[in-house]
Amino acid sequence: MNIAIIGSGYVGLVTGTCFAEVGHHVICVDNDDAKVAQLQAGKIPIYEPGLEDLIRKNVQLHRLTFTNSIGAGVAQSPVIFIAVPTPPQHDGSVDLSYVETVARQIAGHLKDYRVIVDKSTVPVKTGEKVAETIRRYARAGVEFDVVSNPEFLREGSAVEDLMKPDRIVFGVNSERAQALMQAVYAPFNAPIMVTDLNSAELIKHASNSFLALKISYINAVAAICEASGADVEKVAAGMGADKRIGRQFLNAGLGYGGSCFPKDISAFIKISEELGYDFHLLREVENINANQPERFLKKLRDKLWVLKDKHIGQLGLTFKGNTDDIRMSVGIRIAEQILKEGATLSAYDPKGAEKCNQQHPHLPTVNDPYAVAKDAEALLIVTEWSEFKNLDWVKIRGLMRTPLVFDGRNLLDPAEMNSLGFEYHSIGR
Repeated sequence: MNIAIIGSGYVGLVTGTCFAEVGHHVICVDNDDAKVAQLQAGKIPIYEPGLEDLIRKNVQLHRLTFTNSIGAGVAQSPVIFIAVPTPPQHDGSVDLSYVETVARQIAGHLKDYRVIVDKSTVPVKTGEKVAETIRRYARAGVEFDVVSNPEFLREGSAVEDLMKPDRIVFGVNSERAQALMQAVYAPFNAPIMVTDLNSAELIKHASNSFLALKISYINAVAAICEASGADVEKVAAGMGADKRIGRQFLNAGLGYGGSCFPKDISAFIKISEELGYDFHLLREVENINANQPERFLKKLRDKLWVLKDKHIGQLGLTFKGNTDDIRMSVGIRIAEQILKEGATLSAYDPKGAEKCNQQHPHLPTVNDPYAVAKDAEALLIVTEWSEFKNLDWVKIRGLMRTPLVFDGRNLLDPAEMNSLGFEYHSIGR
């Protein structure tokens, strides 16, 4: 099947590539001419494990192409996915201007029946607005359907998530659209849940909000563990053994970040407010998450007294491991606060340093994880990169001025770190 993906950002690029990998012919459309040229030349603007090889393979097989022409995408493809940004606004609501613009542009090129699929994360009832917009700007009599197909991709494992999904959700209003969507996803051999349009849109916000709730809950429990001398890892294991709860997302740490959870929780609060419900529970999820970095920095201040004129090493800048994404990163927030308090800093990240240098040139980065330890009076672990577990910690101990380690992701074993001569602090242990 021919498929168009409007928007070649994170979601659009991964989705289009994986559709091509299962045999569809995909045309990815983006209005950024430089990005299109970059992709046509085989250069990938994001880091996602496995993605680059799949893009090159499917480009060579002529199943994946890139263009700046929405008209070409609409003309060639019976199914058109909208995967454009939906950034947050100051009041917590979502900026839907990109979605609206694309809907108008699609309408201007419609000649035959098409299915237009909202892949971007959008508030409930957005699909209805997209349909109204297309109907308003398309020529009279042209047929189309609008579908909601939320994405459930985790950065760092997005290819696997799309190729082997837990479930595929789409909200449809017609059997014709449902048949085309089932044809799109048939090669994935995964459970398909068909709902109405509004329910599909709510599923994404409700899912992400619940996962964020689990993260904030275990971080609140970690504070109780620290006050009582309990071990949050053991508490989480005991909770997670209950299959009604599950162990996933019960990892105490510095809280959630990135481009999805913060935006989606704020948006769901705003959506609920507009529908007449005050979602107090999610407001508290936000509060707990916002306080985690400060709780972490307080531990650092308690040991160093003041940060001014101290040299701090930091491992991690991305909001999580296995990605180069630094959007809404706790690591960036902590680094900026350390500098604000007058300390010097050196930071290392396996994939995020380049974007950090571009977007936050005032944050000093190095290309070697051991360089952050040289003469450091404290070393912070703020991102859960697996390579940090395998560093030569004996070597690091020898490089540091004082052997203080603050592990914001509970990556390392406290007993082992203490045996190596470190004063080791983590979250809830």
